[in-house]
Amino acid sequence: MGLDMYLYRKHYVKNYDHEGNPWDVRVRHRGEPVPVGQIDPAKVAYVTEQVAYWRKANQIHAWFVDNVQDGRDECQASYVSTEQLAELLKTVRAVLADHKKAARLLPARPGFFFGGTDYDEGYFRDLKETEAMLAPLVVEDERGPAFDGYEYHASW
Repeated sequence: MGLDMYLYRKHYVKNYDHEGNPWDVRVRHRGEPVPVGQIDPAKVAYVTEQVAYWRKANQIHAWFVDNVQDGRDECQASYVSTEQLAELLKTVRAVLADHKKAARLLPARPGFFFGGTDYDEGYFRDLKETEAMLAPLVVEDERGPAFDGYEYHASW
């Protein structure tokens, strides 16, 4: 058990995109088409892609709770804007550049199964991994939205 955190990107694929072009949705399982009676591709509305995953990175979870979820930490799924991801990335980079800012900018948050709260090698490793996961998303999204948003979800 422990704090597991997910960031998903959702793509709307219901029959057409924002320019009126039809999507070709194909549902396969182990390489074989799924029978229409089980899943009707014409009724598929979203394809959800997991773009980031953290385990017990409680400082990152705390940032999402405080900056995205209005302080509410109930394992709920929450919409995250590209601007919010860019702000988190900026904060992570500021702490990586000056470790003395960690407790002020990205404080560790204790919790049941949330992992350690020391500002140690593991804390900064989480930040480096976060930077690696978010940097391509923020750059990608600055080129224009090709998706319908992000969603953050944590469980423990």
